[in-house]
Amino acid sequence: MTTASTTAPAPTAPPRSGRPRRLAGALHRRPRIRLGLLLAGPIGWLGIIYLGSLALLLLNSFWSRDAFTGRIVHSFTLDNFTELTNNPYPIVTLRTFGLAAAVTVSCALLAFPIAYYMARLASTRSRGLLVVAVLMPLWASYLIKVYSWRLILAEDGVLNWALQPLGLKGPGYGLIALWLVFTYLWLPYMILPIYAGLERIPNSLLEASADLGGRAGTTFRRVILPLVFPAIVAGSIFTFSLTLGDYIAPAQITTTSVIGTVILANVGAGGNLPLAAAYSLVPLTIMIGYLLIARRLGAFEAL
Repeated sequence: MTTASTTAPAPTAPPRSGRPRRLAGALHRRPRIRLGLLLAGPIGWLGIIYLGSLALLLLNSFWSRDAFTGRIVHSFTLDNFTELTNNPYPIVTLRTFGLAAAVTVSCALLAFPIAYYMARLASTRSRGLLVVAVLMPLWASYLIKVYSWRLILAEDGVLNWALQPLGLKGPGYGLIALWLVFTYLWLPYMILPIYAGLERIPNSLLEASADLGGRAGTTFRRVILPLVFPAIVAGSIFTFSLTLGDYIAPAQITTTSVIGTVILANVGAGGNLPLAAAYSLVPLTIMIGYLLIARRLGAFEAL
């Protein structure tokens, strides 16, 4: 007679209830602490890299350069800001501001009909293709686009070749040419916010305006334009700021000085870093004021 042997199951280890489990439970009960820990890394990196560089920029603007040795003198002075009140800096600032405003207006005028067709008239399939077509120039290299426009605007370029039978001539290399290049470069940044703003307008509002006797022009002025205006301002943040601080396109398209090229000259051949830092605060101050106005106009909600 044989006795069957049975094997007893191995004892299972009790669930761990150590420090990691207690920490996870504490974080689960405190969502604000969990969110703070999640954002601590990105916010800390942003504070060190971005805000830290701005603080160093501000600090540099109060230093000076020794005219004999060319070295930076680390002593507090307001001479750089006093220098900015002399020519040609006020003229360059006004010129750059006017150029940025002109580019913003031209981008808005060109972008609105394109965005309106995309949002209100195009079919679903065509809308997707148009969005891709608007985004496609952004995938190309910025330098390639600038150099391409330099070739187009040349004396023997494509533009003059096309205008020659009409007895006309292209703008050459100047502020008008730079305005044309900037309008091309930043147009997608205006189209997309306006397109998003128009797409959010419900059809019922337009139908209600038509039922109340509103014609197309009246509906556009009193319904569409007020609702999409924050989106236009949101797009203008990109076009205005990018034009205000750019130095690559102006250096390639024109010899006329703008803020970016003046700063570049002081950083490079001039070697006057404190003056360049002080002048860099001018477009920064302008953009802070611009953003405050845009915020009051509801542009941030339209982004």
